[in-house]
Amino acid sequence: MKFLKNKLAVTIIVLSVGFLAIIVYTFKSQNKSIFQSGAGSALNPIQKIAYTVTEKFKGFADFFYNFSEVKEENKKLTKENAELNNKLVEYNSLKSENERLRDVVNFANQIEGYSVVGTNIIGYSGDSFLSGYVIDKGSKDGLEKGMPVMASKGIVGQVTSIGSNWAIVQSLVNENIAIAAKIESTEDTIGIVKGYKDSQNKLLAKVYNIPVDSQIKKGDVILTSGLGSIYPKNIRIGTVLSVEEDKVKVSKSATIEPFVDFNKLEELFIMIPKEKRKIESDGQ
Repeated sequence: MKFLKNKLAVTIIVLSVGFLAIIVYTFKSQNKSIFQSGAGSALNPIQKIAYTVTEKFKGFADFFYNFSEVKEENKKLTKENAELNNKLVEYNSLKSENERLRDVVNFANQIEGYSVVGTNIIGYSGDSFLSGYVIDKGSKDGLEKGMPVMASKGIVGQVTSIGSNWAIVQSLVNENIAIAAKIESTEDTIGIVKGYKDSQNKLLAKVYNIPVDSQIKKGDVILTSGLGSIYPKNIRIGTVLSVEEDKVKVSKSATIEPFVDFNKLEELFIMIPKEKRKIESDGQ
């Protein structure tokens, strides 16, 4: 009985080795005999499984091999993308600066009879810009109380206090400042511009005492008229948003949106008359 068991075990081993040899042989052989073809057909399921497992293992190995390369490539692309973003930011910054300088040059060239002194805002005289801007230029730089102040986009206000190396500028949206104005398209002098807040507390401006027969309308550009002794003429103030008629006073008023964003100013330009004269800060 023990002999039969040993014989059976030997037979199984021999058959297993034989099948393995056939599998290996049929993988390598290009020209199969009839027996080989038959054996190959019988063992095809086994070969298919072996092939599938082998291919999946190969694909798995390729994935890990390529993953390292993809990871390195991703790092490289991420770095290049960051560099491109930095260059884009730098380009936009230079473009913005170029546009600003062009505005400044155009602005300075259109003012006759005045020299321009650039100055930086270094703080507020109170809690916000409504109380006035503190600038880093003063009397030693030729500034005087009452001088008009501009930004590259248009009128800002005037110097109201001064020291040797500092000054305070009140802006148009501070209701203490008043500017004589006209309509750009018609050259008609129309009234006085002062700061104004609408029902939503938006900082705007308003033209008061407009003649009732004035043709002022929404969309008109309002400029300084040059009347009085403060502001040079033809400096942009704002655009008309709406026009109201006061039947009691027999006049009109117009709400305008200033060209200058008073909440985002960083630098200002003081207009110094080339011909010295007494400047009265009476709002004209």
